[in-house]
Amino acid sequence: MEKNVNTLLKWIKKRSIHNNFLVALSLLISLSTIRCANMQTPTGGPKDSIPPKILNESPSNFTRNFVEKEIILSFDEYIKLNNQHSEFSISPDLDKQPEYRIKKRDLIISLPDLLEVNTTYTINFGKGLVDFNEGNPIINYNYVFSTGPQLDSLSISGSVKNAYTKTFDPKQDLDVRVLLIPTRQDSIFGKRKANIFTSVDSSGNFKFKNLREDTYRIYALKEENNDRIYNQPSELIGFLQDSLVLNEDITNIQIEYSKGKPKDFRILERKVQKDSRALVTFNQPLDTPSIDLLYPENIGDKVFIEYSAKKDSATLLFEKMEYDSLKFVISDRNTILDTAIIRRGKNEKYDRELIPTLNISNKVDRVNHVTITSNFPIANIDKEKIILLEDSTSRRNFQLQKDTLSNNVYHLRYNWRAKRNYELIIEENAIVSIFDDKNKESKSTFTLDETDNFGDILFTINGLDSNVNYIIELTDDTKEKIINRRIIRNTNQMNYTKFPGGKYVLRIIKDINGNGRWDGADVYGKIQAEPIWYLDKPFTIRANWEQTETVTPKFE
Repeated sequence: MEKNVNTLLKWIKKRSIHNNFLVALSLLISLSTIRCANMQTPTGGPKDSIPPKILNESPSNFTRNFVEKEIILSFDEYIKLNNQHSEFSISPDLDKQPEYRIKKRDLIISLPDLLEVNTTYTINFGKGLVDFNEGNPIINYNYVFSTGPQLDSLSISGSVKNAYTKTFDPKQDLDVRVLLIPTRQDSIFGKRKANIFTSVDSSGNFKFKNLREDTYRIYALKEENNDRIYNQPSELIGFLQDSLVLNEDITNIQIEYSKGKPKDFRILERKVQKDSRALVTFNQPLDTPSIDLLYPENIGDKVFIEYSAKKDSATLLFEKMEYDSLKFVISDRNTILDTAIIRRGKNEKYDRELIPTLNISNKVDRVNHVTITSNFPIANIDKEKIILLEDSTSRRNFQLQKDTLSNNVYHLRYNWRAKRNYELIIEENAIVSIFDDKNKESKSTFTLDETDNFGDILFTINGLDSNVNYIIELTDDTKEKIINRRIIRNTNQMNYTKFPGGKYVLRIIKDINGNGRWDGADVYGKIQAEPIWYLDKPFTIRANWEQTETVTPKFE
């Protein structure tokens, strides 16, 4: 018995030592984990958005009689270079560019041996100098020095804005740059990028400093590839008509930028779509476009060609798909622009169907009623196959008429009544295209919009040139969606009768070339964007009100 008790006590002691060891080991691991966790960079919290700060410049910025071969800029945090080949520049330009390298918190700039005497040099860092962690750039920092006893000290300042909206939007346009190029080396179109440039602030303002006496061209450029050369049709460009002769400080320069007109015409896209229509897209709007088919022969009278509203694309619908390729000529104002070919795939299949489209979703009103159009040109609509149900009861006393201006639009009018449910059924084969395409059955349900939210407003527009076309547009308050568009000439009255109530912006475009659209700047031809004027604030059309307004546009 005593032996058994001793054995039990020994076992308990061993067990206790083992457990203590496990506890100690667990505690040690926990402490190590806590210690490791404390060494990690904390996460969360606000993102760092502060750019690096310069602590020291050696030699000092704006040094005269500069003779050093190296410049060292020290910062308050680790830095890195970001696309320095396109962001950094030195002016005047050098055949051999400076070398830039990072050493911890320092930027070291090695200058070439040959610098001109008695010359002020400006190193522009653009947005290429950023902090190491978040990439926050130092904006509009320049390092300036002179190899002579004097520093160039002239300046040019001003502001930029969008030529179409007449505003500067910092959310969209903060990356606009202003370029300054001596006329003797105007390089906005060439391979040599502009080396005198600056960014704009959140209000669109800019300023050049430490400039020498010279004659300059000035541009505003919003680009995609940051090469400081205007070479993409999607880039926005603005310029002054005349050169700037700089012999004293120049202020209040105003530049408006817009999407410019490409120098050369190009076809962007050509293909046969799934609905059998051939699509041709241009790189610019045309004035009076025409397409003449060369191959297959004798197919010209069996095709319907339709141009987009902006005249920057065309669709071709053929009576039959009996071709393997198309060859055609594109002209504008009777001048041939290009010859192109579209080829069909041998095994391609097409779903050729006439699809009706209505102007309503779930509400109809007594002013606009219902319009019917389609993706294919309409030859006829059979009224007997148009079924209108009012609370499930068929109604035949509706009117169906072709639009007097567009052959592809039909109007359906009826004495709509409140608190009734309507269903419009367009039966199969009700609509026939000019090439005998037909529709499948479709149904739409809707009710009457009882708000009766319509009013009248008459604008009297003073100061218009009777020999010029004007485009009058009502837009939403973003200026992007066009609600109504009209062209006037030799009149100053614009009447909106039974117009939907709401807030609108009035925009008037002076259509100088008479092509029925607003044209941006043509930098190659040195033609500014067409003038635009906006009413200073949105106006409201009130239900059942008659209003008169007199405005006097001032085109800049």
